[in-house]
Amino acid sequence: MNSIERQTRWKQQKAITAEKLALARIVLDEIINGAEPIEALRDNPLPGGGVLTKAALVAAYHEMTTRGELTPDPALLARIRMKPVRTLSGVTTVTVLTKPYPCPGKCIFCPTDVRMPKSYLPDEPGAMRALEHDFDPYRQVRARIEALEALGHPTDKIELLILGGTWSAYRRDYQEWFVKRCFDAMNVTSVESSEGQGERCAPGELIAAQALNETAPHRNVGLVIETRPDEITPNELTWLRYLGVTKVQMGAQSLDDRILEINKRGHTAAETLRATALLRAAGFKIVLHWMPNLHGATLQSDRVDFSRLWQGYCPDEIKIYPNQLLANAELYEVWKRGEYHPYSTEELIDLIADLKPTVPRYCRINRVIRDIPSTNVVEGNKRTSLRQDVHEEMKQRGTRCNCIRCREVRGTQIDSSTLRLDDLVYSAAHAEEHFLSFVTPDDRIAGFLRLSLPNTNSPDVGMRDLQGAALIREVHVYGQSLPVGAEGNGAAQHIGLGTRLLQHAEQIARAHGFQRIAVIAAVGTRQYYLERGFSRGELYLVKEL
Repeated sequence: MNSIERQTRWKQQKAITAEKLALARIVLDEIINGAEPIEALRDNPLPGGGVLTKAALVAAYHEMTTRGELTPDPALLARIRMKPVRTLSGVTTVTVLTKPYPCPGKCIFCPTDVRMPKSYLPDEPGAMRALEHDFDPYRQVRARIEALEALGHPTDKIELLILGGTWSAYRRDYQEWFVKRCFDAMNVTSVESSEGQGERCAPGELIAAQALNETAPHRNVGLVIETRPDEITPNELTWLRYLGVTKVQMGAQSLDDRILEINKRGHTAAETLRATALLRAAGFKIVLHWMPNLHGATLQSDRVDFSRLWQGYCPDEIKIYPNQLLANAELYEVWKRGEYHPYSTEELIDLIADLKPTVPRYCRINRVIRDIPSTNVVEGNKRTSLRQDVHEEMKQRGTRCNCIRCREVRGTQIDSSTLRLDDLVYSAAHAEEHFLSFVTPDDRIAGFLRLSLPNTNSPDVGMRDLQGAALIREVHVYGQSLPVGAEGNGAAQHIGLGTRLLQHAEQIARAHGFQRIAVIAAVGTRQYYLERGFSRGELYLVKEL
């Protein structure tokens, strides 16, 4: 632990009074001796009423381990951790927002607030944190990591999610500086303010920060940006790889050109298809946003439109964002004229409960509603718990969703001898996709790999690393995120599934006549692949078969 991390830990502990820390040590001792955390907290109430927070238990744990009074025990920390689901997917997500900046889009459903990047509202949770830190990337990342650590979450494997309208519309010197400062925060190398630095970095600074992150305390295992389909070009993809991007979110919104035009989206469905083909040919993971209840759509047309997602586009992940009527969007004036009618909550639940079971097993549904506070919604659904409502409806119907999120093993212990390897083959635009997954007897996913085999019509993205190569677009092993090098008893992340998936991918690529295989490695995962026979290319890691 370096000096900056020690100072952070000290600040977290000092924020909890000595009285609470002493009580937390008592509660922690009872938990060590077998008591359930909730019961131990209730049995030791605060003098003025109420109970301790789990953050106090985590602070006591860190104090005792630092002093040598307690041997570090990941299992104990997992028991007292708050909201463990945040890291049960195997990584810890940190979300940051870019500063307000003009967006090329003119979408009528998009809210406009001068304080925020286009489409975001200042009282959304992630946006509130960004506003609090004046959109400074370093401060946003550090604050989020410190908050997660205070709750007992491991933070050595970070998926960095950069939000804020259309990333590609920002100046490139700002993009480079923003990403570099995020890496600084993960590397814990600088606490200096960004003020006065001109929001740009000197030549080579980003590359140096990336190199440092390969062995840093908080390694970047995924870097995500969001942009528009009409911004995707071979040149843009080369730039994204230079920055370290591995996953791209795009607003498809609809795959019906009439609906896109009515809502002034500014691109066609064909442009979305072309963008997904380019991203796939460059090895990126693809996330599409889809919006039911756009102006001009109906419940039936949305059902038809959703089915188009699996016809060539074939996203790896989707976010379902039902259109929400907001007073600071152009759509509000359309509604006032009586030309637009939002779906009711019941209609949305019925619609999504119909659609969820149709999602292919290779796709993950990340969200089914945006986290917009209900006070901003003029009319229509105001429930942010829509996912739970849909699951309850499906339970009553006796249907199930087979998306990745609904089948993750999460914290379940795994017996590797019972796993079967599935190879789900499907066709996407100009590529044959293999979704390799290790599945438990009860159909839970322990780990998966996405292998893309470009065909002769695959678009040329102009990167030498990828010439004649099969592409590994993602390797993901599930279970509670554990520190690098840590062992978990039966944890999926630590029984060698990743290595076995890579071996199977190589066999498939070789059988299809490919002589090399490339992986779109995040900066913090480079060492993992180098240890498994890959070599450094210009923008990818490559292995000759």
